[in-house]
Amino acid sequence: MTKFLLPAITILSLLATPVYAADTAASWPNKPVTVVVNSAAGGSADVLTRIVFNQMAKALNASFVIENRPGAGGAIAMGLIKRQQPDGYTLGYANVNTLSVNPSLFKHLSYDPDKDFEPVGQMFNLYNVLAVNANDPAKTAEDLFERIKKNPGKFSYGASGIGTSGHIAGELLRSMAKLDVQFVPYQGDPQTLQDLIGGRIEYSINNSSVVMPLVDSGKLKALAITSLKPVPLYPNLPTFDASGIKGYESVSWGGIVVPKGTPRDIVDKINTEMNKALKTDAVRDAMAKLGAVTVTGSPEDFRKLIGSEQVKYHDLIESANIQKLE
Repeated sequence: MTKFLLPAITILSLLATPVYAADTAASWPNKPVTVVVNSAAGGSADVLTRIVFNQMAKALNASFVIENRPGAGGAIAMGLIKRQQPDGYTLGYANVNTLSVNPSLFKHLSYDPDKDFEPVGQMFNLYNVLAVNANDPAKTAEDLFERIKKNPGKFSYGASGIGTSGHIAGELLRSMAKLDVQFVPYQGDPQTLQDLIGGRIEYSINNSSVVMPLVDSGKLKALAITSLKPVPLYPNLPTFDASGIKGYESVSWGGIVVPKGTPRDIVDKINTEMNKALKTDAVRDAMAKLGAVTVTGSPEDFRKLIGSEQVKYHDLIESANIQKLE
């Protein structure tokens, strides 16, 4: 009797497995979902991620809880995400830095972008802005660069942490413009910009989503944007290329990943619902006001972007002689 019972149980188990997975995907989410974000509350990644998941919460009548884990170039957040159960109830915001820059920037990385995560989808493209204090005498980026070159080693710039898009954009600028400045890493965008407003650093390079509202309120002055071509939302803001740094471009993008091993049907469900949110006028308009452009696509599209950008930034870091971090 026993020798027939075991195969029967095995067969029933195999038959039951796909049904269970399908039910899980169909019912997702049936409890609160944690979304880990690698920036401080109020930072650009935090603000943009909340726009998307607030829309998803309304559409799905579900709860999405943002958990902010800034620091270490995003490694703290990524390390937390990879250790969670691969069940679709812990999602992670990940960007060009954590997925494509850090593997070449850090000597030792506590996570593997390819082995530890499943890409879900890209959400947006975003550019950084070079900003100075509103009372700074510089009227153009060229004015700022000239002053720095006349005072080598005396000035500093800030960005929201080591390995962030602002840091990489700043190091690329320092290399291409041959600027002798010190880098000051901050815990997040709010802290960086607070010190910029207070005059404790000379300039910062941060996402337009957090810089431009302060420019509009008269607290900061924007001198250049990191796109290669002018951005329609900011037609009067010159590019670095137009400011004498030929060929300069630094694009920041963000998306969602889940722990490796998350069932594909759940990944697809999250991707589908995320794309629905990104296609709404509410999300598109809210992101556009912050300088971000929504992007939709499949998990495979996101995977290809991550891979191509890994190659790009590996070459960039080597050619620009950016010092690797511990």
